[in-house]
Amino acid sequence: MRHSPDSECWNKETVIALRREMSPYLQPSLWRSVRQLINTLIPYILLWILAYRLLQYSYWLALPFIILAGGFVIRLFILFHDCGHGSFFRSKKANDLCGIILGIPTFTPYYYWRNSHARHHATSGNLDKRGEGDVWMMTVAEYAPTSFWKRLLYRFYRNPFVMFLLGPLLILLITHRIPLRKATARERLSVYGTDLGIILISLAIIELTGLKAFLLIQLPSLYIGLAAGIWLFYVQHQYEGVYWAREKEWSFTLASLQGASFYKLPAVLKWFSGNIGFHHVHHLNPRIPNYFLPDCYSRIDPLKTVKPIGLIAGLKALRYRLWDEDAGKLVGFRNIRNRPVEHEREQS
Repeated sequence: MRHSPDSECWNKETVIALRREMSPYLQPSLWRSVRQLINTLIPYILLWILAYRLLQYSYWLALPFIILAGGFVIRLFILFHDCGHGSFFRSKKANDLCGIILGIPTFTPYYYWRNSHARHHATSGNLDKRGEGDVWMMTVAEYAPTSFWKRLLYRFYRNPFVMFLLGPLLILLITHRIPLRKATARERLSVYGTDLGIILISLAIIELTGLKAFLLIQLPSLYIGLAAGIWLFYVQHQYEGVYWAREKEWSFTLASLQGASFYKLPAVLKWFSGNIGFHHVHHLNPRIPNYFLPDCYSRIDPLKTVKPIGLIAGLKALRYRLWDEDAGKLVGFRNIRNRPVEHEREQS
């Protein structure tokens, strides 16, 4: 397993020192959190109303505002996300209440998602603990001998069209609507309670605007937000130089600094995405509120050692499909096309 040359410098003492430097950013600011709620919820509602008014004249007039509303869905989800980490308010009850409420416009069950996402943070970059709130990824050694049907399923799953165009529908209609069998009682209640909240709010909006307007505004804006969210999650853990290791070699610090990207976005996209591009900082300490991530990054030099990924460079993530343990990097399917058929059959 190959690691970055900087890996050796992250011993216990340097990690403790780094966490000490980050500690001033752990306390949420009430006025900044409330301000974010106001400057996100109110514009989202106003855009919905404006789109509805314009829809009476032309869908094409309403479409730009529907797309913009999708951007606010992303931002609403980031606030929801911070609540799940207990970083939006100092009070646990306030975080939970806010998270439950924001779960309705984002169509995401709070406790169900929170527990899954916590497992993602605890196991990110760990090859022996995949499948906990992450993108399905196989290693080259696993993919080569597997059955034809499993390969086909994996290729289908990793296809960009499926992941970013069909993926939002899967999340919207199934993943967040039906709890898994292993879900706890509170997680199940979270799913069913959110489903009920969505139904009641949707019925109220339909009563006011009509079913057609609801479908033409709510579904596209939500779809845009979900698709963008999937992309952000994908590119933050699927990029050149990303870190993966087996359990015995795995390090939480390295998984945070080298296994979560610094996705450098333009200012407007940074605002809509709630600074989640500073993902390495977020993974190192998820208790830092989204509005403190840029300051934390700019004032702590060790965090700047992570190479940023821009919009164009981020698109390269689409070609990555498998983890090559021997090379210690992500590769595409074309990298294994020349593997001898006889060897594959022997392995299977």
